[in-house]
Amino acid sequence: MTLGTVDQLDALLEQWPDEPAPAAVPSEPVPTMHSADGTTECALSHDTAAPAAARHVARTLLTVNGVPDHMVDSALLVTSELVTNAVEHALTPLTLHLRLEQSGNRVWIGVTDGGPAPHDGAWTTSCSQDEHGRGRAIIDTLADIHGSHTHHNGHTTHWARIAP
Repeated sequence: MTLGTVDQLDALLEQWPDEPAPAAVPSEPVPTMHSADGTTECALSHDTAAPAAARHVARTLLTVNGVPDHMVDSALLVTSELVTNAVEHALTPLTLHLRLEQSGNRVWIGVTDGGPAPHDGAWTTSCSQDEHGRGRAIIDTLADIHGSHTHHNGHTTHWARIAP
């Protein structure tokens, strides 16, 4: 499926089943599924180790598939920002979704969380305003398109697409 518009991306997200809360999240991220559209999914722990684990999974997948270094770098930074935001501002569970779009050689990154948390995470509340809050600007700069989709169960997928 070639995705070109936000409406098409929302239609794809609507097809995903709502995620049940996992009984246990593995301490080491393991890609858990390759769906029909080529999406790799990986459950992540909802803690400060999640961004590094997500970068590891993304780097491995993108490098093995021959994605150019400049796109890998952009995808890793966007992945890190999306996962960090989920850890700091959302509830569990936390799942990374990566898809290589053959049309246009693009990388689609999604992070599904349990919806907004009632309180910010420990890092956000422990630092001054000038030490955080740059994630949206980074994603705006590196992604050709990005957005969010709220599922029927209250979980949210924040996504971005990186183009060459």
